[in-house]
Amino acid sequence: MTTQTSDIWHPREAEEALRALASDREGLTNETAEKRLAEHGPNSLPEAKPVSPLVRFLGQFNNPLIYFLLAAAVAAFLLDHAVDAVVILLVVLVNALVGFVQEGRAEKALSGMHGLISPHANVLRDGERREIEVAGLVPGDVVLIEAGDRVPADLRILRARGLAVEEAALTGESVAAEKQEEPVREDAALGDRASMAFSGTLVARGQGTGLVVETGSRTEIGRISGMLLDVPQLVTPLLQQINTFARLLALVILAFGAGLFAFAVFVRDYPWVDALIAVVAVAVGAIPEGLPAVITITLAIGVQRMAGRRAVIRKLPAVESLGATSVICSDKTGTLTRNEMMVVRLLTPEREYGVSGIGYAPDGEVTPADGALEKAGDTDDLVRCGVLCNDAQLVQEHGEWGVSGDPMEGALLALAAKGEIESDRLKRDWPRLDELPFDASYRYMATLHRAPDGRRVIFVKGAPEAVLSLCCNAAAVDWQALVERSANNGERLLGFAMLEPEVQLDRLTHQDLCGATMLGLMGFIDPPREEAKLAIAECRSAGIAIKMITGDHAATARAIARQLDLADDPQALTGSQIEELDDEELTRRVSDVSVFARASPEHKLRIVRALQALGQIVAMTGDGVNDAPSLKQADIGTAMGNSGTEAAREASEMVLLDDNFASIVAAVREGRTVYDNITKVIAWTLPTNGGEAIVVILAILAGFALPLTATQILWINLVTAVTLGLVLAFEPAEPGVMERPPRKRDAPLLTGLLLWRVLLVSALFATVVLLVFFGVQNAGASVEKARTMTVNMLVVAEVFYLFNVRFIHMRSITLKGALGTKPVLIALATVIVAQLSFTYLPFLQRVFDTRPLSLAEGALIIAIGAALFLVLEVEKAIVSRIQHRRGQ
Repeated sequence: MTTQTSDIWHPREAEEALRALASDREGLTNETAEKRLAEHGPNSLPEAKPVSPLVRFLGQFNNPLIYFLLAAAVAAFLLDHAVDAVVILLVVLVNALVGFVQEGRAEKALSGMHGLISPHANVLRDGERREIEVAGLVPGDVVLIEAGDRVPADLRILRARGLAVEEAALTGESVAAEKQEEPVREDAALGDRASMAFSGTLVARGQGTGLVVETGSRTEIGRISGMLLDVPQLVTPLLQQINTFARLLALVILAFGAGLFAFAVFVRDYPWVDALIAVVAVAVGAIPEGLPAVITITLAIGVQRMAGRRAVIRKLPAVESLGATSVICSDKTGTLTRNEMMVVRLLTPEREYGVSGIGYAPDGEVTPADGALEKAGDTDDLVRCGVLCNDAQLVQEHGEWGVSGDPMEGALLALAAKGEIESDRLKRDWPRLDELPFDASYRYMATLHRAPDGRRVIFVKGAPEAVLSLCCNAAAVDWQALVERSANNGERLLGFAMLEPEVQLDRLTHQDLCGATMLGLMGFIDPPREEAKLAIAECRSAGIAIKMITGDHAATARAIARQLDLADDPQALTGSQIEELDDEELTRRVSDVSVFARASPEHKLRIVRALQALGQIVAMTGDGVNDAPSLKQADIGTAMGNSGTEAAREASEMVLLDDNFASIVAAVREGRTVYDNITKVIAWTLPTNGGEAIVVILAILAGFALPLTATQILWINLVTAVTLGLVLAFEPAEPGVMERPPRKRDAPLLTGLLLWRVLLVSALFATVVLLVFFGVQNAGASVEKARTMTVNMLVVAEVFYLFNVRFIHMRSITLKGALGTKPVLIALATVIVAQLSFTYLPFLQRVFDTRPLSLAEGALIIAIGAALFLVLEVEKAIVSRIQHRRGQ
């Protein structure tokens, strides 16, 4: 069961439901309604507590690395290193501001649902029809609904006249659900409860009367809002890894700092203040103070790129989560399919036909399935019936074809256009005299027409079994076998019949339909998006599994899955089967199942959690209220921008403006690029900081003069972090980015390969710096001149290393690698200007105690940097070959 209430209403007879709520078809009295309102409370959803802007802003500082940076800033202030402290605080502030602005408004998933509840409702009170506020509805009220109304509460249908309700927001069904007065079986799925109308859904056609059985938080929408409150806010893989890395880095630096302080004071006899300043110099060199800001900017650039691909990111870390996605759980209707009904098959007593084309566009043709060149004339009456027994209209806006009215009736008009039949002219030539509108109790529609020659002709359209029951020629063909075959192909079927009455009728009754002639059947599908099929193929090559979770029937969903090539042999699991499994059993089976059909909100939530229990990083798409809890639970919830509800959008991290599955895959590709760029930022930042820290540590341990002062270290970090480090955020995707398997949820931020690269480059940087520092002094230069050479050597080494690290999965010695990108060239020019100013401007010479260098000294520094680049390229080639042999 999917209900949490103490009463189950859909299998009850209408009169039994009225007795259970002490009501009748004339409604409640005002006095009784007031008492029940006091007992049950208003028919409204609970409000979500708003998060103040201040709390959201302060939340941006909740990161171990940020804590450590703030502590370093305080220590710098206490040791009169105000410049260092101010720069660190500015970096922290920029990081917080970017995150605060990008996240925008707080979570409003519950408030997004409030718009689904109509403000007023028509009820019977004291036997009279009255319009009241929806909040005043109570169990036992009798509500009147008609086409265009939003259902104000959960209703047990008492009377239905051609009543159909659009329930896509709750069930995912693209076609309006027909409603009836008769009860349905107790184990019926939510989408099959034809005796119920649910709060927040929209009446598509017809009229009805319903008994209010649940209000407020006890309705289906209310239960979903309660589920949202129970879903915790997940921490993305990147944030988890940065937190772990920050804690580890803090412990390492603290341990080294304490050890160095003790060594300097007790072994080298440093004054404790000098020793503390030296330790701060180590911390300034070791702490990657620009890393949080650069990572944030990298994510923000990914957001901008995704916006160009019609994917809007609501929360910054979600960009990185996309790159780690290993499973995409997608809704079917409108995401994998076009959300447009289309006739694909005609079945007549003589022959079967296929229909080509896409959606409602009048482009395509009807061709015999047996390959015959000419089609027989047995489709003329069938197609004519579909046009005349029809209340829809095709419309064209901005070059796109759509339908005003029932989607399946729109598909019938598109079919006629493919056969070059002008529907409007046909309706003028065959004027309608009377009709029997569709009703769930008899499941067909019939219209009476005057033919061009004056004859009376009746056309019937409806459920195949209902139409067949009216026909005298039904036994001539095994229609049931055709129905079963089409259903296995995932097609929705309509039957068509016609009758020429013996008398000239002007009014139509059900008795007039007996003895009709069966014209045939038509099979309808919601056609798959072609771009979705290509995107799914790309996902499969990237090792990303696709799960279709839909409210549709299993046969329909499996047929679409086969057309999309979702899996080699897509297996299906229905909502009722899911209910029979406990969480452990579901976790065992979820990997092998590609299609989850007739799924309720609870089922979707359990599926996402089962996948996450297996260590998968899950992206979930959806557009309805029923999707909101699972969207929030998923690592990356993705809502539809066009067809999606506000509740779904507010529960998501990403919104697709074009409702297209292909845009999700494009966003995953961009997410992988972002993570690659973050890896490059880390691979570039940590060795540069590590080299500086090693040099200072060796100076303290060996007792020689510091090759770099704390202020000079800060200059290097400031100049290069905002130029060289930042340009890596703009790097385009490397070739083959979607041919690699997704990284695991528990994959460390510092992989073994990245750690090796950090240690190797740090050691090379430290070696080069010390060789330059001592070599210049041995040549007779002053310590100040040696430090100036050392600073420039480090910056040049970082420039050459930047060109090496721009490509982590391929060699950098290529024309593309040498030319760089526009941001790289701008950053390079900026660094050159900054270093020339640092070396030669008198003002900066006084601040940083630098000395001018000769042209030969500058050329030597560049030559050493180029040699370092070649060494690292050789190392990259060797490591790549080793990985290839290991099959990594």
